Amino acid sequence: MAGAYDDRDGHIWMDGKLLPWREANVHILTHALHYASSVFEGERAYGGKIFKSREHSERLQRSARLIDFEIPWTVDQIEEAKAEVMKASGLSDAYVRALAWRGAGEDMGVASARNPVRLAIAAWEWGAYYGDAKTRGAKLDISKWKRPSPETAPSQAKAAGLYMICTMSKHAAEAKGCSDAMMFDYRGYVAEATGANIFFVKDGEVHTPKPDCFLNGITRQTVIGLLDDRQIKVHERHIEPGELESFQQCWLTGTAAEVTPVGQIGDYNFEVGNLTRQIAEDYEKLVRA
Repeated sequence: MAGAYDDRDGHIWMDGKLLPWREANVHILTHALHYASSVFEGERAYGGKIFKSREHSERLQRSARLIDFEIPWTVDQIEEAKAEVMKASGLSDAYVRALAWRGAGEDMGVASARNPVRLAIAAWEWGAYYGDAKTRGAKLDISKWKRPSPETAPSQAKAAGLYMICTMSKHAAEAKGCSDAMMFDYRGYVAEATGANIFFVKDGEVHTPKPDCFLNGITRQTVIGLLDDRQIKVHERHIEPGELESFQQCWLTGTAAEVTPVGQIGDYNFEVGNLTRQIAEDYEKLVRA
């Protein structure tokens, strides 16, 4: 599948039925388009099976509740809808996007309690998120934008509004020839990349930021489990910017990113070392098991 995302063959599940891809549209006065009242999930299918599908569906519902709406479909119904989409797509390996949002209705201001909640699910073929960085290591800029305090935004929701500064950061990074940007949090600690969690290696042990103001990714949790299986010590903690020069390896995790090594962050360089490669291989085996 190729071309603009609004002009493709295929089907998208929307509000209980499969629609031809080009007909899966919303009105210009959809509340989410104006006020970011939407949540989503990014998932990958391997060999026809969506990895940790139910966990993603459960998180979608939690995210909706965190931004003050209920999705009118159960987890079981969302799972059935994703199975419909996978069958209709004809794809074995695919990226799956579930999106729930406040639609057009009686309200068109900040408040939107009377507007219907909509749900859509699409699937398409999508290769490596960072291209050849999976072998040579991604190059990251350091963003000027910081992840917000949990007192200012629902940081554990996978909500569209939280990605605005991520888009800006990634655009700035790409303009400098980088794949992505690393972000600090509101206190100045290392947080994450624009759409992926981050891990560092020092003297055979792993250090990763404590997810107290950003999303604790499903892939992040999976990789911590893989490290535990290898009896690798994992430190989940606040990481100061000055510590970056002491780390030997670095990688990113996320549904889209999977496990991607990092070769450079700003002026700091990292080797694509054995542990990084082992965890990437372990993850690949797990998702295709």
